[in-house]
Formats: sequence, structure tokens, C-alpha cells
Amino acid sequence: MSRWYVVNTQAQDEARGKRNLRRQRFDAWLPRFRRAWKCARRIDRMLVPLFPGYLSVRRDLSAQSWCSINGTFGVVRLLCNRDAPLTVPDGLVENIMQHREASGTRVLPPRRLAAGEAVRVGLGPFADLEGLLREMSGRDRIVLLFNLLGRKVRASVLAELAA
Repeated sequence: MSRWYVVNTQAQDEARGKRNLRRQRFDAWLPRFRRAWKCARRIDRMLVPLFPGYLSVRRDLSAQSWCSINGTFGVVRLLCNRDAPLTVPDGLVENIMQHREASGTRVLPPRRLAAGEAVRVGLGPFADLEGLLREMSGRDRIVLLFNLLGRKVRASVLAELAA
């Protein structure tokens, strides 16, 4: 019976580990999601691993060897408990796979915000400022009230930038 196992990859080398495991005919899966980054006064959306430094491999270890996983470029080791590889709890990987787009990227559920809630902005001109949520402004924007220089300032920001 094939099960999912966790593979520890080299730092920021998850894609290389996945590619090399697939070349060896392992069923490897690297869940990713879109994240906003500030780069040279603009906001870019990049695909980043859902679990940095890790990916999943499905294998029937009773019928197939797993030793070659540890010698794969981009991989540090298969996570083990003494001599036995650690399995991922049943249904966890399948659950994550269900919530993905056609491109394979994970769709993170939107964070539920309530009026009056304190919200910290992660990127943009209001980075690291905390404000009170005033209202939801459309599908992807929120209106925040900031205390700046003793005054209340109202600003609209992308909801994905709020933490």
C-alpha cells in the first residue's frame, strides 16, 4: 500500500529535489501558494512552498526501496523515526490537494476579518503599521484607520497585505 512520506530538502531547493525525485520515478509533490513580495517599489506575486524545506513523496515501501531518496540532489533526507520513515497522517496530503487551482498552486482560504479588528500591514507604503479595520472595500481591499502624528488617517490597502 502506498503512503505519503516527508522529505527534507536543501534550503530553497524544493523544486530541484522534486524534479530529481521524479526522474527516479518517485511520486513527489510540492504544494505551493502565491505570496505578495515588495520588490523595487512594486508588489510582485510569487509562488513559494507551502512548507519551506519539505516536500511529500508517495511510495509503497514494502515493495520498493527508499534508500535512493537520501542520495538525491536537492534532498537532505527522508524523515525517519530510527529506521522507519515517518508517514504523513492519512488524508492530509489529499486534503491539501483538493484545495488547489488548475495550475497546482494551493488556494489559501481568505482570512476572515471583522470591523474593529487590529490589523498589521505587511508590505507597501504602510508596512509594519497597525490600524483598525473600518470596512471591507470590494473583494480584495480593506479600509484601515491608522493613528499617524496624533490624527486618524483612513487608507485603503490590498487585503492580502494585511496580517
